[in-house]
Amino acid sequence: MKNFVYEFEGSLYINLTNKCPNDCEFCVRKIRNGIGEDDLRLTREPSFDDIKEMLSLFPLKKYEEIVFCGYGEPLCALSVLSQVAPYIKRLGFKTRLNTNGLGGLWNKRNDIPQLISKYIDSVSISLNASYPELYQEICRSRYGEDAFYAMIEFVKGCVENGIDTTLTVVDFIGEEEIESCRLLAEKLGAKYRVRETIRE
Repeated sequence: MKNFVYEFEGSLYINLTNKCPNDCEFCVRKIRNGIGEDDLRLTREPSFDDIKEMLSLFPLKKYEEIVFCGYGEPLCALSVLSQVAPYIKRLGFKTRLNTNGLGGLWNKRNDIPQLISKYIDSVSISLNASYPELYQEICRSRYGEDAFYAMIEFVKGCVENGIDTTLTVVDFIGEEEIESCRLLAEKLGAKYRVRETIRE
């Protein structure tokens, strides 16, 4: 099934992988197989050529930006992202990465914000908690509470490297925690957005 590129609410998305180091309590993958009418469960991960072929099937001029966001963590496919994103930039599009910010732990490298700043215009990073214990309770990372600290370092790196950075939380965490996360985002120099939890 070639479900590497899909359209949702007027934007174009690239689905690079289904791998993810987290098992978030709120993840849409727990309740459905896709977004809209698109099944995003991959039978294999796409190559650069696969993505190019799929992009050619869409009327690209109608989109303002192309987003790396699928049914997994895009930075788990860093090598392909590092080929596709520069290609998209050469075509004249803005690029956005939706991520949990744990690519450094997954790829065992600390320079990812610097690397992606060359071809990613904006990032949306899932914060979801203002402290490590709650983050692990909600996101259930394979890296334990180290994941929270790694995500915060990723945020700092993105801000420092000039990437338009937004931190997001899901709305079920409660008003007090939403406010605590807002203050943390402000402290880190990032924008902030509250996301509606997707339910059945």
